[in-house]
Amino acid sequence: MNEFAIRAQGVSRRFGDFLAVDGLDLRVPGGQIHGFLGPNGCGKSTTLRMLTGLLTPSSGEIEVLGLAIPKQAEALRRRMGYMTQKFSLYDELTGWENLEFMGRIHGMSGGTLTARLHELLATYELTALATRRAGAMSGGQKQRLALAAAVIHRPDLLLLDEPTSAVDPQNRRDFWEKLFDLSEGGTTILVTTHYMDEAERCHGLAIMEAGKVRAQGSPQALMEAMNTRVVEVQAEDLRLLKQQLLQLAPVRSAAQLGQRLRVLVDKSLADPVPWLQQACPALAGAAMALVRPSLEDVFVSCTGQEPRA
Repeated sequence: MNEFAIRAQGVSRRFGDFLAVDGLDLRVPGGQIHGFLGPNGCGKSTTLRMLTGLLTPSSGEIEVLGLAIPKQAEALRRRMGYMTQKFSLYDELTGWENLEFMGRIHGMSGGTLTARLHELLATYELTALATRRAGAMSGGQKQRLALAAAVIHRPDLLLLDEPTSAVDPQNRRDFWEKLFDLSEGGTTILVTTHYMDEAERCHGLAIMEAGKVRAQGSPQALMEAMNTRVVEVQAEDLRLLKQQLLQLAPVRSAAQLGQRLRVLVDKSLADPVPWLQQACPALAGAAMALVRPSLEDVFVSCTGQEPRA
């Protein structure tokens, strides 16, 4: 296993009486992509800001790339890249000018900077857009430009705050291919996301709710350790059937997917299919089967425990 690039223990952050992050424990091996999955306001962005030293934790200890944070935050900033959810480069500058500006901020100049700019434009398929103003680029093009700017100084750590929220599925897929290339090269990546398919791509994942980490591990391990079992039901009048099933105590949730209901049942039931058939007469004649859980099932089963203040 690689050396841990990030260690956080008992990290909390308060804003007045509001507890935004509550007792976070985190270990991220170097070179891995680690995701934070959760709804708006759950503490994902606050966590990223504490890990970078932009926010001081109310309690707990943080070490990133061997540096004590926030005490050594200035040294960390020279070794990390950050990409915000909203495009934060200059619309009136061209792609080349934006990258050149970011390179100079990081102390690059001359032939070294020029070579790096050409390399990034080629890697992120921006060569033909080098002279186009950023404000005239599409969402996917802006996204690639922002990623190129974030990694221009070859950071050891890259933090991405919901970086694909404004692009189409194909651009999201291409973007993740670039992240895997960076990970293969040794860059540690932390990314917040709302998308289940993106969360499944991460090497490790923390599911957050109301400031707490509800579950943590690899996506596969989280699915295998789920405290519910998944039953799919094909029947008539699924809307009415869903309401009846939700009245049963062992049923955690039920969601309609086309002509099927996906029902999460407490794992304490050894054989949930016959139990459901007996407990709900409306299931007579319905086609039912135990199915493999998805990451969305994991998310549903381990969240919803507390309302957000």
